[in-house]
Amino acid sequence: MLGGALVVSSSSSTFLSSSLRKSSSSSSLSRSSVPSVSRLSVRSMADSAFKKIQIQRDDTTFDAYVVGKDDAPGIVVIQEWWGVEVEIKNHAIKISQLDPGFKTLIPDLYRGKVGLDAAEAKHLMDGLDWPGAVKDISASVNWL
Repeated sequence: MLGGALVVSSSSSTFLSSSLRKSSSSSSLSRSSVPSVSRLSVRSMADSAFKKIQIQRDDTTFDAYVVGKDDAPGIVVIQEWWGVEVEIKNHAIKISQLDPGFKTLIPDLYRGKVGLDAAEAKHLMDGLDWPGAVKDISASVNWL
């Protein structure tokens, strides 16, 4: 391991607070007002930059996504409550491109599930196996 760091993104809280300010009369939050065609093209660009790998820990394996130079220092990027989706992948890409260059790894703590709205994201977060997630993150740091 060349070096590791842990990054926790806070754009969900930024998104939530900005959404609440924009629409204080609305009783529900929406993820984005971006047209779906644009979101698909952005998603495919983010997905193509990553290499999907499997990491072993204890008696299980989990998926993770890696981007950046192979010989660069490593940073584990933790998903937001939505899961591993386009925004968190874009954060990891940006981090990997910082000078001098980094290898970023996102462990998939929800095992492929993504929250499409606030209620679903809350359900996924509430059902998270926290001790297992900590082990996944530790295994991710060791992989780097």
